[in-house]
Amino acid sequence: MNINCKQLKNILCVDISGEIDHHYTEEIREYIDSKLRQTNCIHILFNFSDVSFMDSSGIGMLIGRYKNASMNGGKVVVFSVNEALKRIFEISGLYKIITVKDNINESLKYLES
Repeated sequence: MNINCKQLKNILCVDISGEIDHHYTEEIREYIDSKLRQTNCIHILFNFSDVSFMDSSGIGMLIGRYKNASMNGGKVVVFSVNEALKRIFEISGLYKIITVKDNINESLKYLES
């Protein structure tokens, strides 16, 4: 698992590669929350193009980031979600609270509107 964040205006762009499972979710959560405290970002944009697997702890991590962003008037968007992960989003109900877009351009347009 590898994670990298960068700030784009008030959006924290999070690139994750590998698996989002119980071995790594605490590390991901702490890293993102730390970056949010260091910046003026209110929105979180996840790039899932290199995420190969996500379990229930990953779902919890996304819900927690959604709650944090919402409390500050922000949104969470995920893009480039593969078919297997789309199924997890669907079954878990994540589509009800987190917006999923096809690519970064659609995601940024959505967040900047």
